[in-house]
Amino acid sequence: MHPDPLEILYDYADPRDQEIAGLIAACLAYGRVAQILASTRKVLGRLGRPTSFLGRSKPREIFDLFAEFKHRFTTGEEISSLLVGIKRSLETHGSLEQLFTAGLGRSDDSILPALAGFVQRLRDLAGGAGTCASLLSSPRDGSACKRLNLYLRWMVRRDDVDPGPWAGVSPALLVVPLDTHLFRIAGRIGLTQRRQPNLKTAMEVTRGFAELCSDDPVRYDFSLTRLAINPAISRVSERNGIRARKVESSPTTSAKQSRALLSWLGK
Repeated sequence: MHPDPLEILYDYADPRDQEIAGLIAACLAYGRVAQILASTRKVLGRLGRPTSFLGRSKPREIFDLFAEFKHRFTTGEEISSLLVGIKRSLETHGSLEQLFTAGLGRSDDSILPALAGFVQRLRDLAGGAGTCASLLSSPRDGSACKRLNLYLRWMVRRDDVDPGPWAGVSPALLVVPLDTHLFRIAGRIGLTQRRQPNLKTAMEVTRGFAELCSDDPVRYDFSLTRLAINPAISRVSERNGIRARKVESSPTTSAKQSRALLSWLGK
């Protein structure tokens, strides 16, 4: 798994701490992975047990603690606003999961409506959309919401990779966290012909995965994004008859090749 921000969630046994640590890690997941890990650990190291810290700390104490924090475009004021929003969410809803599922409708065919409501409520509780602009994106803004969809993958799926502390959301509703790696690979294996990694593209790629696994379309994300960038995984894939680099570099890949690749990754 290393290096990946997801690894930080396994530092916590309590699901309430995992969901807070996960949101912080996901929101800071832009830039170089080493910097992401360092910044996330800097924040979480000051919190100790996130649930306990936020329960006992006043907003002004949080702002003072992170006044000098900086992660690329994210300021100490922004991370503090997010933490205050999380604190108030716990006070009003009991957990981030409850805040999220409060906006989840029975007829929803994806998590996007609930995600939009989740972001809106967090923004409101944090002091307004501008208080943590670099951290919280919304489907209502047309964003692919890569970082928050990554967070939801961590929270909802449960396997050897994702801890899945949330039980109230179906993995079938998840949307792929579309980063540049997945966007490029998805185009090469025929899952999309779109030219921008936006929300429409994320939905198209998700539907492509759902044709193979409708109850868990995002299961391919972790493996697929590492297939071309992690040499160890590439070597294993080639021993299993899948030439990862060749598949990624080919401008046209047959449906049979794509299905073979995804079938192997989904094992």
